[in-house]
Amino acid sequence: LGALVRSLRRGSAPAAGRWRAEVKRLARIAGGSRGASSSTRDAPGVVAGFARPDWIARRVAASSRVYLLASGTRAALPEGSGLIGSEWIAVCEVQRADGAAAAGTGAVIRLAAALAEPDALAIGSLRTVRETAVEGGRAKVREERRLGAIVLSSTPGRPRPEEAAQALIAHVRAEGLEALTWPDAARALRSRLGLIHREIGEPWPDVGDGALLDDLEGWLGGALRGSASLAGLDLTSAIRGLLPWPEAARLDQLAPERLAVPSGSSVRIEYPADAAGSPVVAVKLQEVFGLAETPRLVDGRVAVQFHLLSPARRPLAVTGDLASFWNGPYQDVRKEMRGRYPKHPWPEDPWTAPATARTTRRIPR
Repeated sequence: LGALVRSLRRGSAPAAGRWRAEVKRLARIAGGSRGASSSTRDAPGVVAGFARPDWIARRVAASSRVYLLASGTRAALPEGSGLIGSEWIAVCEVQRADGAAAAGTGAVIRLAAALAEPDALAIGSLRTVRETAVEGGRAKVREERRLGAIVLSSTPGRPRPEEAAQALIAHVRAEGLEALTWPDAARALRSRLGLIHREIGEPWPDVGDGALLDDLEGWLGGALRGSASLAGLDLTSAIRGLLPWPEAARLDQLAPERLAVPSGSSVRIEYPADAAGSPVVAVKLQEVFGLAETPRLVDGRVAVQFHLLSPARRPLAVTGDLASFWNGPYQDVRKEMRGRYPKHPWPEDPWTAPATARTTRRIPR
């Protein structure tokens, strides 16, 4: 554009006469005292910049012919352009193009003018933006000074509490609940509540992935208060905060953490992570001798599934009906195991044998 204006002023351009007449006409309208000066080398860029401030552009890298426009578009100067080397330009015309001419941008700048940086900053829309992102589970802020999409400077900052909370919640919503570090206690509580909700429903909360993601602000917001990181969050308390009152007092009755077995041991109940599973108790077979009635949870709605283990804690049988197991498959298990584990009791009658966690040598007589 600068070369075109110079040729018009020299009179060498085909439209020079019409251009001079238009200059005089506009000068009269403006007052006529001051016309364009040949010393105003940057005037074409300034005028073009005012005409389309969103097309003010900055070179993306030294020696590159690719420019980023304030609008966010990338376009390239054609090879051999007299503007190559200009840090800032005001773009007037862009055409879609492919191949080497577009330098991978998909667009070629066909008309533009050089623009001094102070003029670009004076004409363009300057603003300061705080960008919050989550990296490695931590909210981080960069404060950027921008002219449209063009980043002029970027400095790290400290996230404000509301910025950190919003960024972390957005990150979890995008990445899923596994973006959180779930302690065993929190996972176990979710599983217990999941079983109760499955069997009873309201007012017991739905703690499935979909429900928790839909209400992140409601249950996770408190745990994030004052924190800029996803690490170390008290997710157990966050999930416990969903418990309904006064029904919450029945949690341990409906879905206890442990089950007392005839040997006197207290065995952890593993609750299902999926919607259709059963609660599982993995216990050595000898510890449940004589137990006929399979325990049931959630007011009798759900039977416990027993994973009966060998003395080496390897699975021997899986059953939800202990009475049927003692009356049938137990005898086959006894035949196979008593020679392998002779130090442990394998009575012929499991109904009357004392339940124990000990070996035969340690069983009191």
